[in-house]
Amino acid sequence: MSAYAALTGAGYRAQVRDKTTLFFTFAFPLLFLVVFGLIFRGQEVEESGLTYLSYTAAGVLSWGVANAAVFGIAFTLMQWRTDDILRLIRMSPTPLSAVIGSRYVIALAVGTVQSLLFVGVAMLPLFGLEPASGWPLLIPVLLLGVTTFLLLGVIIGSFTDTPESVAAVANFLMLPMAFLSGSFFPLDSMPSWLQKVSLVMPLRYLNDAVSHALAGRGDLTDVWVGCAGLGVFALVFGAVAVRTFRWTRSS
Repeated sequence: MSAYAALTGAGYRAQVRDKTTLFFTFAFPLLFLVVFGLIFRGQEVEESGLTYLSYTAAGVLSWGVANAAVFGIAFTLMQWRTDDILRLIRMSPTPLSAVIGSRYVIALAVGTVQSLLFVGVAMLPLFGLEPASGWPLLIPVLLLGVTTFLLLGVIIGSFTDTPESVAAVANFLMLPMAFLSGSFFPLDSMPSWLQKVSLVMPLRYLNDAVSHALAGRGDLTDVWVGCAGLGVFALVFGAVAVRTFRWTRSS
C-alpha cells in the first residue's frame, strides 16, 4: 500500500469515528438553511426576483463547504504536529504532497456529501428550492472552492499550535468573510464600499459562482469570474502554504 493510500485510509477512519464532528460538519449548514428558510419563507429579493431561500441557500452552501475544508485540515495538521506524527512522517520517504493530497481527497468527499445533503433538503416542499438549469457547473465551482479553502486551512494549521488557536484564527477569518461576502445576506443590500471590500475575499467568488449555478442568479460570466477568482486565491494560498508549512513546532 502506498503512503498516500495509507494516509487517506487513516484519515477516512478518523473522520467516520469522530461522530460528534461528523454530525456537526453536516448539520451546521442545514441548521442555517432551516432558520433562514423558515424566516424568509415565501419572500423575494426585490432586485433579482429570486426567493430569499434561493439566494441564501447558495451562500450558506458555499460557506458550509469552505468552513469544513478550512477547519478539517487546520485541526488535523495542528494535532499531527502536536502528537509528533508529522515528524515521524517526515523521517519516512513520504512526501508532503501525499500528506496534503490525502486530506484533499477527504475534503472533496466531505464537500460532495455536504452539497448533496444540503441541496436535497433545500428541495423539500417545505423550502421549495428549484435548482437552475446550470446546476452541473456546481461540480467545477465547488472543486475549486474546496481547493482554495483547504490551502487556507493549511496556512492556519501551520501557524497554530493548539485547538483553541485554530478555532480562534479560523473563526476570525471565516465568520466576517461569511457576512461580508453575501453568504447570509444579499450583497445588494450592503453599502457600496462594503461590496468593494468583499472583492478581496475568496468566499465572494465562491458565492457568486454557486449562486448562478444553483439558483440562476446573474449570468454565466459570474461563474467564470468566480472560478478565475478562486484560481488566483488558490495559487496565492498554495505558495504561502508551501513556504510556511511546519513539520514540527520548531521547524
